[in-house]
Amino acid sequence: MTGSGFQPESGDPATDRACIFDVDGVLLASPHERAWREALRGLADPARFTTALYQAHVAGKSRLAGARAALIALGVPDAARLAAGYAAAKQGCLDTIITAEGVTAFADALRFVRALGARGWPMAAASASKNAERMMRRVPLDEGRTLLDAFAVKVCGRDLRHGKPDPEIFHLAASELRVESTRCIVFEDAPAGVQAARAARMIAVGIARLGDAAGLRAAGAHRVVASLDDLRVDELALLRPSEGAA
Repeated sequence: MTGSGFQPESGDPATDRACIFDVDGVLLASPHERAWREALRGLADPARFTTALYQAHVAGKSRLAGARAALIALGVPDAARLAAGYAAAKQGCLDTIITAEGVTAFADALRFVRALGARGWPMAAASASKNAERMMRRVPLDEGRTLLDAFAVKVCGRDLRHGKPDPEIFHLAASELRVESTRCIVFEDAPAGVQAARAARMIAVGIARLGDAAGLRAAGAHRVVASLDDLRVDELALLRPSEGAA
């Protein structure tokens, strides 16, 4: 796995590296996009809230910032004033969906997290969503543990000064993991998250579950895969971003 912007770096122990995961779209097939779409009724045609719009304008951002960005992208008048109400309605829709239908984790993500844990890799979950920890707690990982328990550090739903594509959330995760930013590998499914990882001087791996590999590469991902099964844990410690990788 030495193409697509990665180069081997010999003698680089895994204990010096760490993995940071976005949650929605990387670990969980969470219903955020659906909730945003359903909450739009009365403001705009929900059919206009496409996956492409969600990925480009909402994914990776805080709830209020995402609401504002979506309304602006949809051309809704007075978007700034309406954003708080839209954000609250979205949370109500999300709560209803989770209660009625539960949360689904991607099978490849569970396999990958288990493999990393077996090798002793430090891991953090980093998400703007205030629902991330609650959702991960509902996903069993192995006997007596949930997906949330796999992560030594959880930087989820915190009131940060800046959202993605600002690197603040990833710098904080690295600090709490006690690993240098340049030794971290970030797994993201949104362009804003990839940009944040690059700004933090971390390796950015884009997860193109929605067939959006081009957008992740354009955002600067060093490597793009459709599934975490396409990555081998024993190779991660030997990777570094090459100059100008995309």
